[in-house]
Amino acid sequence: MPNQNHYNKRKISEINPENDFKVKVIGMIVDKKDETILIDDGSAKLQVFVNLPNIIDTIDLNQLIRVFGSVMPTDEGFELKADIVQDLTGLNVKLYKKVDELYNKMGVWLNVQIYDV
Repeated sequence: MPNQNHYNKRKISEINPENDFKVKVIGMIVDKKDETILIDDGSAKLQVFVNLPNIIDTIDLNQLIRVFGSVMPTDEGFELKADIVQDLTGLNVKLYKKVDELYNKMGVWLNVQIYDV
């Protein structure tokens, strides 16, 4: 049984609301209305509820973010309730993907700087 207290890294298209309770996803904000944002990670789009004081005002369209959230099943599939929203502005996405690929292949974490300085 999956750990319900751990945020599992997922692509949006990989999220299964029957098995995933908490996930972390990286995506670009493509729409923003009131307390809801729509993010796109290249595999799919996801509606995220951001009921966090002052956070919704600090994020903008076309901003790269990581969302740690709780999966909420719906009739149409699922949505995400944000627990944490992390600004990833300055992330070297190409290097991040290479490091992530190595991590998945080798099962180790490499200490590599993935932010532009």
